Amino acid sequence: MTETFPRIETLGEAALLVRFAARLDDAANRACVAFRASLEAEPLPGVVETASSLGSVLVRVEGDPGTVDAALRDRLAAMDWARVPPPPRRLWAIPCSYGGEDGPQLAEAAGLAGMSPEDAVAALSSARVRVLALGFAPGMPYLGILPEAWDLPRQTGLTPKVPEGALVVAVRQLVLFGTSAPTGWRQVGRTAFGCFRPDRPRPIALSPGDEVTFPAVSPDELRTRAEADAEGHGGAKCEVME
Repeated sequence: MTETFPRIETLGEAALLVRFAARLDDAANRACVAFRASLEAEPLPGVVETASSLGSVLVRVEGDPGTVDAALRDRLAAMDWARVPPPPRRLWAIPCSYGGEDGPQLAEAAGLAGMSPEDAVAALSSARVRVLALGFAPGMPYLGILPEAWDLPRQTGLTPKVPEGALVVAVRQLVLFGTSAPTGWRQVGRTAFGCFRPDRPRPIALSPGDEVTFPAVSPDELRTRAEADAEGHGGAKCEVME
């Protein structure tokens, strides 16, 4: 039986899920970001909260979910959301130290991708990826979609702990850790970027739809930039995209 998207599913008594795809897909993720931005810019009666993921938008409701369901269907039918211009976003350049102590699994990941460690660093440091979704921990981004060579399986076991700022890779995505935590993905580098800082005017630095590069720097340069950055962005630079 062929699945049809987008579609709306009920989650409990107070939420609906607008699903754009069953698996990671670039067009579906762009639709998620645009549709959620529309709900935030022009809220529907009864909608109290929204959140986008890799392929769906969670809509929390108060009152009659059926009324919100009907309004969501009307909004969905209004346009092709994958073709809607993205909401205001930023382009970030986040310095990253690859390999060595900062990226202990770089050689392993590179081998799985069919590359030398040097070629892997060149590929990852030049890749321009989008923030597909935030999750797992506050402000923690899932970024992609990387070329097929990086469709790496997750590890069969967990790395007990990677540090805050770790850059890990699997399934054509990068994840930038906002806190120290275990992971089944391979750590290829480390940044000094603070994904979440409650004392900043904007505690969560990145937003879905933002674009990011991870230019390579030496470990010493990474730490020097971080010490000079009072905002906790680890020496990252950003610009507003047109």
